[in-house]
Amino acid sequence: MLIEYKFNNFCSFNSDNEFNLVAPGGKIMKRFPDNYMETNNGCDIFKTAVIVGENAGGKSNFINSLKFLKTMFANNESVRSIHAYINSESLKHKTMPIQKFELTVIADNNIIYNYEIMIDEDGILAENFSSQKRIKSIKQDIMRAQRGAGKEKYSVDLYNDTQEVKKAMKKTSPSIGLFVTKLALLGNEDAIAFVNWMNGKLFPESVYSEANNDVKKAQEDIRIFRDIRYVDIFRMVDYSICNIEIDEEKPYSKTRIIRKNKNGEILSRELQTDSTGVREFFAWAVQIFRVVYENRVVFADEMDRVLNPILSDRVIAFINGKRHNGQFIFSTHNVLHLDLKTYMKEQIYFITKNRENLTSELYSLSDFPEVRYETTKIYEFYMKGILGGTAFE
Repeated sequence: MLIEYKFNNFCSFNSDNEFNLVAPGGKIMKRFPDNYMETNNGCDIFKTAVIVGENAGGKSNFINSLKFLKTMFANNESVRSIHAYINSESLKHKTMPIQKFELTVIADNNIIYNYEIMIDEDGILAENFSSQKRIKSIKQDIMRAQRGAGKEKYSVDLYNDTQEVKKAMKKTSPSIGLFVTKLALLGNEDAIAFVNWMNGKLFPESVYSEANNDVKKAQEDIRIFRDIRYVDIFRMVDYSICNIEIDEEKPYSKTRIIRKNKNGEILSRELQTDSTGVREFFAWAVQIFRVVYENRVVFADEMDRVLNPILSDRVIAFINGKRHNGQFIFSTHNVLHLDLKTYMKEQIYFITKNRENLTSELYSLSDFPEVRYETTKIYEFYMKGILGGTAFE
């Protein structure tokens, strides 16, 4: 489960930005009993969150920052800032801009891990890894790495590891891969749990299509297609759908959608000849399956491009109505999601772009104390520009 994500200096973002999924507690929790998961770590975590903002405001950049961070774990290659992902304003004022990323998560072993990395064009500047059993307990350092005067000179402090592991870590090349990944390869159980979470639970990715030509992803999706629970999710787009017949070679075009009309007649059609909405949701239903049945943390960019408001409500109700440890975070232009009957204020985020320096900012509806739960027309505040996140001339 994702507790918190912080980042700085990525594409249009050039300040400290924080995305928090901890439920606030108090009496308001009784109004939304299905919106959060109870944990043994001293905090309750939201199952869903919505991010609203104008076109070109930075919503995709926010999700792409997580994609960029995840690639550092997925690829055991050199770690450094990529020029195209550095904020243009910071490039104007600094010769070596620093990018920062920080995650706090609950891994499968029920331990809270905090991971922080700072990078520049030369590579890793600092990398810190710690743990805690409860959200308010003192963090226990596991690893701290810091670059010295030269590109290849690092001081790496390991806590509670054997001398053999410490010696092995010193021999690893600092120019290739993350230090936490190397620590996992050396058998550190905490590092293994966190790296597995990053690679196996975090999904800030676009849905698969045959044009991606990724065989591994296609096989993972086919496995889900065969699960009867997937069909139940897919049927949300059209309740006349009663089954699917998977095409192994081209599942996203040649799979047949089986429907039954009101007279009981069976109709069959290839997915590629079906409606755009059905084709798109065929892919998104995989991500919803991952959230509910595989406890994945999925970030969906511009979900309203695919889902109409009614289908969106069905999806959110389905996710909130199930017991699981997954999370679904999505960006949208649909102001109907600005609804305090469905979400707590802490579940609604905005991304807006500053008209003077064209940098993006991320903030929560809970930052506006004047917005009360009794205020039923939040979208009116938004459309008037009171909450930000709307286009400017």
